[in-house]
Amino acid sequence: MIASTRERVLAAMEELGYRPNNAARALRLGEFRTIGVVLFTLSTTGNSRTVEAIADHAAAEGYAITLIPVASPTQDDVLGAFTRLEELAVDGVIVIMEVHLLDAATVTLPPGVQVVVVDSDAGDRYAVVDSDQFDGARQAVRHLLELGHRTVWHVAGPTGSFAAERRTNAWRTTLQEAGRRVPPVERGDWSAESGYQAGLRLAEQDRCTAIFAANDQMALGVLRALHEHGRSVPGDVSVVGFDDIPDAGCFHPPLTTVRQDFAEVGRRCVERLLRQIRREAVEPGMALVPTRMVVRHSTARPRRGRQST
Repeated sequence: MIASTRERVLAAMEELGYRPNNAARALRLGEFRTIGVVLFTLSTTGNSRTVEAIADHAAAEGYAITLIPVASPTQDDVLGAFTRLEELAVDGVIVIMEVHLLDAATVTLPPGVQVVVVDSDAGDRYAVVDSDQFDGARQAVRHLLELGHRTVWHVAGPTGSFAAERRTNAWRTTLQEAGRRVPPVERGDWSAESGYQAGLRLAEQDRCTAIFAANDQMALGVLRALHEHGRSVPGDVSVVGFDDIPDAGCFHPPLTTVRQDFAEVGRRCVERLLRQIRREAVEPGMALVPTRMVVRHSTARPRRGRQST
């Protein structure tokens, strides 16, 4: 196209408000510049912040995301989500698995799909990215033991959650390795209300001087229950959470917790998926993002004579 003709075409495009058709370009180039994200819920801190991080890093690479919520954690619903994504034309999929499928012992995804899985035990078959849940929980328990508490009580997340399972296993293993008594598990559902109910039960345990809650919302409920029972934190009971949500430093007292690097989880998910989309070699396996303790004012040495047993 000669320069004069090109200038007239561009002027006409501007006058008409014309924009290039991305769908047509996708068909021509064989790519859609879109990443599908399949997940069961956005209500948990981990899921919402991971999706936010994925969207940010995808945008930085020139990709949009299409979000597909799945109604229930079943194999059929997961496969149905992939069918919808095929109709919407995406280049690859990130699956935030979070929970065990109800009707399958393992995760089975459609063959030939470029996929990265978050928060799953499927590293033998897929590229999996997750925070180092086990080490984070181990850090929390060790922190409390090093302060002088004889054991640590635990408010666990819901049954079936990969993250809750890893944190509970780390809590139990760390106590056993230290030769400490393993108290009964209190079970919550990630909500502050469930933490409050568990905290009411723990507040009645005179020997309880240290609590590790599997997330910050449940830790918030525990703090309220202890306060209502006249047990001071950290004077009578030390409390540690997990996640380091933005408000954790504004709890009363400011919460000691384990920080997850959701931005790095999102970056690694997008990076590994784009390598697959570009036909680069990506081996199955688990990529763990380190976690770290954030010590604030909800933990302290136990008062003499009030150590957990």
